[in-house]
Amino acid sequence: MYFNKEMETLTRPEIEKLQLERLQKTVSHCMNSAFYRRRFEEVGIKPEDIKTLDDLKKIPFTTKADLRSTYPFGMASVPLEKCVRLHSSSGTTGNPTVVLHTQKDLDQWAEAVARCLYMVGLRKTDVFQNTSGYGMFTGGLGFQYGAERLGMLTVPAAAGNSRRQIKFIKDFGTTGLHAIPSYLGRLYEVMKEEGVDPKRDTKLRTLIIGAEPHSEEQRRRIEEMYGAKAYNSFGMSEMCGPGVAFECPEQNGMHIWEDYCIVEIIDPETLEPAKEGEVGELVLTTINREAMPLLRYRTRDLTRILPGECPCGRHHLRLDRMKGRSDDMIILKGVNIFPIQVENILMNFKELGTNYLITLETDDSNYNDEMLVEVELSNPLTDDGRLQSLTREITRQLKDELLITPRVKLAQKGSLPQSEGKAVRVKDLRKTATF
Repeated sequence: MYFNKEMETLTRPEIEKLQLERLQKTVSHCMNSAFYRRRFEEVGIKPEDIKTLDDLKKIPFTTKADLRSTYPFGMASVPLEKCVRLHSSSGTTGNPTVVLHTQKDLDQWAEAVARCLYMVGLRKTDVFQNTSGYGMFTGGLGFQYGAERLGMLTVPAAAGNSRRQIKFIKDFGTTGLHAIPSYLGRLYEVMKEEGVDPKRDTKLRTLIIGAEPHSEEQRRRIEEMYGAKAYNSFGMSEMCGPGVAFECPEQNGMHIWEDYCIVEIIDPETLEPAKEGEVGELVLTTINREAMPLLRYRTRDLTRILPGECPCGRHHLRLDRMKGRSDDMIILKGVNIFPIQVENILMNFKELGTNYLITLETDDSNYNDEMLVEVELSNPLTDDGRLQSLTREITRQLKDELLITPRVKLAQKGSLPQSEGKAVRVKDLRKTATF
């Protein structure tokens, strides 16, 4: 079933033909931006030099630093009076990144999100509850307008207040729920405290998860806890927000809507194209935006393009789940480590819960940097022998995966810091941080 059959059933040649047409229009449109006019002049290219999709490589990358240096409106390709909304990042490390939208941009964004939600089986007869924050964060309004575009009764619950979330789920008959994976773990714990069994006491059947890297093991745990299917999603404010890529019912990769953007995977060190099937940094070019199109935007997200065709029949490329971010990599004792590697190991142990914390610290006695992995138990465990045995086995598997030996500490359920927003997985307390 398709929300937009014309676009969702395009063949590969049809997709590429449409992409070239839209790319050429987008590049010409970008010349209304002082930033892109200057960038093209610096490298000596003109819009008419983009004759094929392969010519995209002639265009320099755009980075988050470019968005910050042109703050607030220096990337705009239309007069400000044509824009009807902006979203921005928090800007905790400098100027925030601002993204502008025309009404057409918002309409196309809502269409993309509606397409995603329809693809996983949601219909206008469903009740959709959104636990994302509203405001500058795109997850709130992005899913709100997409769900409304699909025609669902939509509950803008916003973030936090787990007991109120549970009341809404029960009272309103929520069937579709959007939340980040770590919060779904927290929400389930509160349900148990309240004596609520999501399988018995709610109508939940479709969960939308994303916004933070998570393992397949964590997804399966979430599905088991709620008795509902959990579909992975990908979005980012620079690309509008949610709706960039989404799993179909096959759950074997996220279809990225190539009528909205062009996908590249590059080696983040050499900036050359990654080999087919290899993990690299995701680079996206918008080809259906008015206010602020972005050319070859370096997302910093690490993923790969999955080979082969999807049984669902769509020919849009599929992205693997995000492995992390190139700028979130931990370098410890010369070894490159991503937090998702730790999660992959921890989620294999049924004795462990979903909440964990990685702390990097310097041992003052020898100035060596060390890793501490704290993880909550799923249920109380007081047998010292069993605790020691479990700790040793977790340590062994982490050492095999990471090539360094962390310290492992098992914590009682509910003892580690909880977050209503994105989970904080790493604390770097090293004297000379390299994270």
